[in-house]
Amino acid sequence: MSAAQTQKESGEAGWAPLEALGLSQKELVLAEALQMEYDALSRLKQDKGVPAGPESGSKPVSRPPPPPSIERPRPVPSGHVSSPPGGNLLRGLSGSDSSLNQPAGSRSPTRSPTRPPLSRPAPPRGPLSKEPLYILDGEGDLLPGSRYGPGSSPAPKGAPPPTDDMPPAIPPRNPLPQLSGSDNPFLPPRGPPPGAPHDVNLFTPDVDRPKVTSEEVTYESLNAALSRLNSERQGQRSRRASGEPPGKPVARSKTLPPQVPPRTYMPAPKSKRNLRRVSADPVALESRANGFSYELFKVSEDRDEEVAAYCHMLDILRSADPCGERSRNTGFVWSPSVSQEELQQGLGVSVKVTVISDHFREPLTFTCDGSSTVDLLIYQTLCYAQEDLDVDVEQYLLKVCGQAELLLHVERLVQSVKALCSTLASVESADLTSALSQLPACPCRLQPKVQKVEPAGVLNRLTVAILDQVELYCSTFNANFHTAPPSSRSTAPIQEAGVVNNVLSFSVYSAHRVPITWAASYEGFFLSCSLTHGGAELCAPQHTSKQAVSKYLFHLVVWDQRVCFPVQINQLPRESQLTVTLYATALPPPGGTEEKGKQRRSIDALGWVTMPLFNFRHVLTCGRKLLGLWPSIPGSGNARSSSPNFSQPDSVILQVDFPTSAFEVRFSTPGPADFCPQYEFSRLDTASQRQLQDVLHKKSLFWLTVEDRRLLWEKRAFCQEESAALPLVLASAPCWQWSCLPDIYALLRQWACLSHMDALGLLHASFPDQELRRTAVQWMDSISDPELLDFLPQLVQALKYECYLDSALVRFLLRRAIGDVRIAHYLFWLLKDALQDRQFSGRYQHLLAALLCCAGRGLREEFERQCWMVSVLAKVAQRVRDAMASNRQTVLREGLDEMKQFFSVNSSCRMPLNPALLVKAINVQSCSFFNSNAVPLKLSFQNVDPHGDNINVIFKSGDDLRQDMLTLQIIRIMNRIWIQEGLDMRMVIFRCFATGRGRGMVEMIPQAETLRKIQVEHGVTGSFKDRPLADWLQKHNPTDDQYEKAVENFIYSCAGCCVATYILGICDRHNDNIMLKTSGHMFHIDFGKFLGHAQMFGNIKRDRAPFVFTSDMAYVINGGDKPSSRFHDFVDLCCEAYNLIRKHAHLFLNLLGLMLSCGIPELSDLEDLKYVYDALRPHESEADATMYFTRLIESSLGSVATKLNFFIHNLAQMKFASSEERPVLTFAPRVHTLKSDGLIRNLYVCRHIRTYSPSKGYAFVVKVEREGLQQGAALVQRSFEEFHELHCKLRLIFPSSKLPSFPSRFVIGRSRGDSMADRRKDELNGYVWHLVHAAPEVAQCDLIYTFFHPLPRDERPGTPLQLIDALSSELSWSPTSGKDMGEVKLSISYKSDKLFIMVMHIRGLQPLQDGTDPDPYVKLYLLPDPQKTSKKKTKAARRTCNPTYNEMLVYERIPHGDLDQRVIHLRVLGDGPFWENSLLGETFIPLKKLLPGQHWVDWHRLGLEGLEVAR
Repeated sequence: MSAAQTQKESGEAGWAPLEALGLSQKELVLAEALQMEYDALSRLKQDKGVPAGPESGSKPVSRPPPPPSIERPRPVPSGHVSSPPGGNLLRGLSGSDSSLNQPAGSRSPTRSPTRPPLSRPAPPRGPLSKEPLYILDGEGDLLPGSRYGPGSSPAPKGAPPPTDDMPPAIPPRNPLPQLSGSDNPFLPPRGPPPGAPHDVNLFTPDVDRPKVTSEEVTYESLNAALSRLNSERQGQRSRRASGEPPGKPVARSKTLPPQVPPRTYMPAPKSKRNLRRVSADPVALESRANGFSYELFKVSEDRDEEVAAYCHMLDILRSADPCGERSRNTGFVWSPSVSQEELQQGLGVSVKVTVISDHFREPLTFTCDGSSTVDLLIYQTLCYAQEDLDVDVEQYLLKVCGQAELLLHVERLVQSVKALCSTLASVESADLTSALSQLPACPCRLQPKVQKVEPAGVLNRLTVAILDQVELYCSTFNANFHTAPPSSRSTAPIQEAGVVNNVLSFSVYSAHRVPITWAASYEGFFLSCSLTHGGAELCAPQHTSKQAVSKYLFHLVVWDQRVCFPVQINQLPRESQLTVTLYATALPPPGGTEEKGKQRRSIDALGWVTMPLFNFRHVLTCGRKLLGLWPSIPGSGNARSSSPNFSQPDSVILQVDFPTSAFEVRFSTPGPADFCPQYEFSRLDTASQRQLQDVLHKKSLFWLTVEDRRLLWEKRAFCQEESAALPLVLASAPCWQWSCLPDIYALLRQWACLSHMDALGLLHASFPDQELRRTAVQWMDSISDPELLDFLPQLVQALKYECYLDSALVRFLLRRAIGDVRIAHYLFWLLKDALQDRQFSGRYQHLLAALLCCAGRGLREEFERQCWMVSVLAKVAQRVRDAMASNRQTVLREGLDEMKQFFSVNSSCRMPLNPALLVKAINVQSCSFFNSNAVPLKLSFQNVDPHGDNINVIFKSGDDLRQDMLTLQIIRIMNRIWIQEGLDMRMVIFRCFATGRGRGMVEMIPQAETLRKIQVEHGVTGSFKDRPLADWLQKHNPTDDQYEKAVENFIYSCAGCCVATYILGICDRHNDNIMLKTSGHMFHIDFGKFLGHAQMFGNIKRDRAPFVFTSDMAYVINGGDKPSSRFHDFVDLCCEAYNLIRKHAHLFLNLLGLMLSCGIPELSDLEDLKYVYDALRPHESEADATMYFTRLIESSLGSVATKLNFFIHNLAQMKFASSEERPVLTFAPRVHTLKSDGLIRNLYVCRHIRTYSPSKGYAFVVKVEREGLQQGAALVQRSFEEFHELHCKLRLIFPSSKLPSFPSRFVIGRSRGDSMADRRKDELNGYVWHLVHAAPEVAQCDLIYTFFHPLPRDERPGTPLQLIDALSSELSWSPTSGKDMGEVKLSISYKSDKLFIMVMHIRGLQPLQDGTDPDPYVKLYLLPDPQKTSKKKTKAARRTCNPTYNEMLVYERIPHGDLDQRVIHLRVLGDGPFWENSLLGETFIPLKKLLPGQHWVDWHRLGLEGLEVAR
């Protein structure tokens, strides 16, 4: 027969059924003799012309060549082997090709992975030479004939070459039928029993394997079974050697078989372990012609019927398990496998190996370990011979020199299984490991000694384990193939989860695909299993035992442990989730034993996975599951995906087994309860009301204590009057199991409908219940489309907290997106950005596909164009950032050519920043970049609308704009609340949108400048000066009306920025992150740091003030360097805006709470959210919040760190300043030149005048004479500071040697006196005279002509001197004279026997007699008070006539009846030295009209001592 490769168990299984029957060697010889006679009798009947029938053979038919096998056999060298004595005789008697089977203890080779054939010349077919062929034996070829392996014969001439098709990585859909001995009652178990003989020569017939069913054969009815099998045979069996048809069994026979000569059996040679010569001799057996025919025996017609039946039994027996196939017998003698004991002895034993080849001049000798594998020996030999490490050991075999014996490759079966498992996600199941562990031991695969099992049974179990693993792979990874045809959904009976009392349990087998680095860095791997619902644990976590990393096929951690929770299934909420976390103990660093004992070893979380216990059909999970672990990364967000991690190819996979039952445990949604009590809040006692109010004022469920939750749930019937309290009440529900849901749903149905802002709080992760979330979405359906856009980022993040793919929120978003293009536009880009979240990318992919499916074709094409444009801009921005600073502009121009090509293909495109912005081209000449770290691009697009302006945007690549986007969204919602409350804070709201991780677009605000550029116009120290902002606004708003409007805009917008930046904790506030429009609107940009995450200088916080409010901003508000009544308006605006936001504290906490899982590093846990909670102070009253924010204003205004921060930033940005920029004067709106104004002939400072605006001081009137001026000289007014600025700017252009010396700015004594002004007038006269007579490049420079050009303040009707005098008197803010000493603003209220008096502001106080401003403070008395025991006072304000206090003074234990007799005596005193305080004004306020709960806020006039005002 031709040799065929098979697995090692298959070789033994050829005669195993016969051996299992208890046949001796002699009986086996007799069985073969019967087979010979059976074949001879069949041929004899055919020769005599017996017609074909049930007892006769068919007509002789020539046997066609066998078709090529689909699976390529193991390659083996070809050649002829001389037959042993008597071999031809036996061959002729058997009528079939014969080959030698293994001797005792031998094993057949395993099937190796298929490989493409090597292109080699065929070996000669002559007889086998005396000297065997070794490795590399031949004419320059590697192992001639090595294409054929064990179990294969050389292909005949003209036959097609073997196919190179690789077998499929996954088994076919339909499982292969299994013909195992255990399934056939007729066949004994596979494998010989202990002590069964093995050393026999088996002769196999060349017959095809019939289809035999195991149910048809029994020992009890043998003859009936034989008849049925004989009648069910289909077709004729072809003969392999001669082509003659096989004979049919003889029904009756009266003759006995002739005696067969006995055979001599040689025992298997024992291996010589230490000294033996190893070769890779190509050995193969060719089929030979029969030397004898059936005529050697005379066959009688009469046979014993018993013998005939016996022959028929043997025919059926070998047909059911034929040993003549290639898979059953390779035809080679394989070296015996070593036993487990011998293998252990071989470890560490050196073995000398010699390889002889004609290609070696001398034999190749090397030493290896006794545990070396056959593959290792082949590999080492080929490496020595070829000097190439890339060799294929699968193409070669090793033969023992001097013997026709090949070395066995038992491990190749394991390697084949490992290759298959690698395709199946590298999962090694317990059944697979158990089956493989029963294989013979191999040096590279040490395992404990196992009990001897049946080889056929091992293969059957291995096959079943592989098929089970394939099916598990298909069901886990949603493959489009299965091992069995897909069946319809199971119609198992349904059992309600609410009545199942069994505890929840499951088995954890192992963790697969464990990285080798973990094995080297950790030990003691264990799992922590927890049950959660909405992030809350249902019971204590359960832990497995600690195990180490082991390896059989792959590295894995095996627990094989059952985890049981102390929770019954009827106690599980519907949205319960199982979270499994993998922990391990870090290995100690190298060191001594004592050092290791002292060190504390950390336990690290390595990975986690979360899965719902009930699927989307609300059915309890069951069966085996593979769960991919997500890596435990610090700061990765608090949301955990309910899907396993199969997106990463190397994720660790956990294998768990859930119990299965005949029932389908389903969680049915119960209806609401019929009764739900509701009571008025006033029915509670006073103590309970106060306690419940304190809990409700927390506004957020994140900081509810256990006692708070108990109180809320206990008093839930009294809380329904406050609709916004529903999230707090539901968060306090003790459980969400099936039995508790009716009460919760009844409360939900009875509660008043929430507003969309309050309903947003029910979409948080703490509320996973599907019915609750559906109700919340239903309440949000009333929201308008513009408001929905403000909440769209949070709704997209809320999708992470949905348990299943389909939900009410998904349908709501899709429905609203279909109806509004703007919503669809922003939803598309938000989903595109959310795809970067690996945990939830699958869910967002489904929603994005649904959006594109629901959107029209035109919108899909528009999205495609926008994505194209963004990708082009991203490439350009990257190239510009990578280029040298000097070449960036050139690179930008070249890169924008791609944008031109884009618009040549697309006529127009909508901007991702705003779908209402439609552009048709890009203005390359107007595009530039910013000199910052990310090098943002300043882009200018041409508007499609010819009447519209160009659209300017900033494109950033390399910066995460999601935080800027979130900050601007919160500020936009704040501004909406202020406007709805009737307070317009004049906020500048610009758009910022992220188009992906690390890139996005920002809207550019026109006519705006950063504070740094405004301040450095006064020099690098301009941040320490007070006038830069006021002068810049004055320059761009020259008229009084324009300037007053700009100041008003500045006051409102500055107040709004202070409140917003404080609540959000916006840091990194340098003067390049604050901008000012020419209209006076101030706004902030670049929100890279927020929620209190400040920049650090070592251990020092860079942002030390609560918010940015500097003296130059106060200068604009006050109209000078002294506080004014407009500063009171600013403080009131800040406090009012702050209290309005505090009323909606729950909204902002909900908005930020939903974004905890978005991946923003500075918003990742409750500590970040706690910052906003503390800033809003929801538990405090409005009066307390007003006082608190007033102190913040004072702290920010007095902070020197802010100005120092500005100054340091100015120094850092000096390297980016262009050398071509010319200095300009801050107070001059435009530049003037000699050509435009005419030559200045003479300058003269004629006088000085006193000014009060924008600050008290002196101005100097300069007479400017020009050539050709017909109307006489012009008079201009300039201050000493403006002269000093002119000199500083001149020094930036010219060397000091060309400039005159400037008068000193430092004086001793009062700098505002007339004598000082006179002296400076004379010094300035000398300075301007030298300027006029300086070198022409100095005297005629633009700075001097701009300085002396008349400003709008100089050009008033009438004489200039009169104009200046009138202007000074007009702008003087001197207080009124007479008995009116100013006004005080108070807030008075009475509640709970307490009198609350808040001293807010004072305006219009008189200065002291020496002209200086006082240090006022307020002192209160509650009359009648003869003993002066009711005295209370505020702190003293420093050097101001318009102080702000916002301090609360409280009088306790004041009965309501006493108010009619009480009068507030308020006195304003000036804090003087040596306790000599001067009275600045006083007033008396009677309280007889004050009612409980009433709130008085009003201004009260101050009078002189002894005058009772408003009595």
